[in-house]
Amino acid sequence: MKSTVDEIRARFDREVERFSVLETGQTATMDAPLVLDLIAAAAAGVTPAARSLLDVGCGAGNYTLKLLQRLPDLNVTLMDLSRPMLDRAHLRISPIARTSVNLIQGDIRQAELPDRQFDVILAACVLHHLRTDDEWRFVFSKFYRALAPGGSIWISDMVQHTLPPVQADVWMRYGQYLASLKGPQYRDSVFAYIEKEDTPRSLMFQLDLLREAGFAKVEVLHKNAVFAAFGAIKE
Repeated sequence: MKSTVDEIRARFDREVERFSVLETGQTATMDAPLVLDLIAAAAAGVTPAARSLLDVGCGAGNYTLKLLQRLPDLNVTLMDLSRPMLDRAHLRISPIARTSVNLIQGDIRQAELPDRQFDVILAACVLHHLRTDDEWRFVFSKFYRALAPGGSIWISDMVQHTLPPVQADVWMRYGQYLASLKGPQYRDSVFAYIEKEDTPRSLMFQLDLLREAGFAKVEVLHKNAVFAAFGAIKE
């Protein structure tokens, strides 16, 4: 059995410090600093007149902080399951935000979002907690409706591979990366909570879902082993 929403929330409540270092990002994620920069640059470049941001699964606020360096006048809405994460993100973002910072504690599957409200949506290392294909379709459609015309969405996350030999190879490489950080015990602990909590989908599945939801322009920014960064524009 996979972890419940409450179990996932409880783990993230305990791990605020691990998600609060802008220079390294989430170290268990390969190429985290690069992906932070790529997504901030893409969002700012594609939607330079953006005024409203929704950061889904915001954690301690790293992605919003990076984007505010490029688009400092954004109205910010932060969403996360974990109240301690939201509080830390608010503490870090409020001193530099020039406009409003709004907090939503909740699950993207249940949250009510206004239509055509946001110019940019960020979703970093959160969608892999979705379970069924229908949940994935529902959430991607919700993102599309919540974006204003001309808005963009940018996702970074763990991805699965449909060919077993490819999945085995990239998983081995990810394990080597984790062991190089903190040793095999750390690798095994990360693998254990991924097995318990996560249900990632392939990059191709998610790109197809973006198109199915209505996004006409889809872009891949980066991929390394089991992680990818990508996005789309709503015309």
